[in-house]
Amino acid sequence: MQNQYRLGVSKVNLVTRKLKLRLIEPPTLQQAVEEIDQLYGLNSVAFDDNKKMLRLAYDASRIGIEDVEAILTKQGMTIDQGWWNRAKEEHYRFVDQNIKDNAAKEPWSCH
Repeated sequence: MQNQYRLGVSKVNLVTRKLKLRLIEPPTLQQAVEEIDQLYGLNSVAFDDNKKMLRLAYDASRIGIEDVEAILTKQGMTIDQGWWNRAKEEHYRFVDQNIKDNAAKEPWSCH
């Protein structure tokens, strides 16, 4: 059976994210998606043109939502600032940081 995850992606730390983007130009979007796709720890990235939704799956112990946002900002794109999108974004940040922190800790046992 072949591994269904990319190199650098652990099933235990795999998260999926959806972010709505503001209106963007197709060439800029393509460049951003290609650059995001090169991140080590990313499993998949796709853009739903009808919903203007960026869909991601990545290993949160290796990368976080801020890494994706940095690429979007560099390409001149912004995430939609509706209240639901902002709430999801903050939740994603919290969960990503929690996974990263837990992955860095040594397992502890009293045995």
